[in-house]
Amino acid sequence: MASIACNATPRLYRLDAPNAAAIPSTRSNMSPDHRTSATQLAGALGAVTIAGYMLPALAGAWPALRPALGIEDRTRSGRGYALTFDDGPHAQGTPAVLDVLAREHARATFFLVGEQVLRNPALAREIADAGHAIALHCHRHRNLLRLTPAQVREDIARAHEAIVAHTDATIALYRPPYGVLNASALRLARARGWRTLLWSHWGRDWQARATAASIAARATDGVGPGAVLLLHDADDYSAPGSWRRTVAALPRVLETLAARGLQPVAP
Repeated sequence: MASIACNATPRLYRLDAPNAAAIPSTRSNMSPDHRTSATQLAGALGAVTIAGYMLPALAGAWPALRPALGIEDRTRSGRGYALTFDDGPHAQGTPAVLDVLAREHARATFFLVGEQVLRNPALAREIADAGHAIALHCHRHRNLLRLTPAQVREDIARAHEAIVAHTDATIALYRPPYGVLNASALRLARARGWRTLLWSHWGRDWQARATAASIAARATDGVGPGAVLLLHDADDYSAPGSWRRTVAALPRVLETLAARGLQPVAP
């Protein structure tokens, strides 16, 4: 299950499970029975626990799993489309995106990274002051399948503290790095009353081979009412300079969807 979930993410990860210690065998002269030994039971329960912890990660690749897990990928109203940006704020990318949005009178939702907020606190405030929604992405941009529950809890808490301190925003939306969840992150988001929002369409703008034309085409392909679009206003965790192609594609995305009678709305 771990390999399936990791292969569904934008970048390839390999989870190295430690080799289990060999368990010495014991022989008995008694007739064998069919009862489950304590060791077998513990192993089975451990496997079930690990599978349950990793199960939400599969929702990134298999959208059909999302409703059952309480994971969303549509606007709440079912109208318009939600324009979302991950990984900022970024010293060059975020101002460029904000300029396009201001010129086009469009509103977006920014899923911020705590460590980037601490590097660019004035930019985080600028996003909020421009009237855009502030949401939580993470503190450090890591695949959650590599983190323990305690590490997930610490990461979310640190991100929340940094984002709120520099934007005064009330967080209502959460999206994990790479769209890869685990049970701990999903549970924490629910406990805080946040909606976990992935996406229905993306531009794959983080790729080195992406172009403005390919980003706009992918991001708008098949988009209808209620869609959630994912783009990135930063390149700290993607191909260097990728934000430039996103900025170049953004006017085309807005124009194409406006021609379909669709306008950006709150998620």
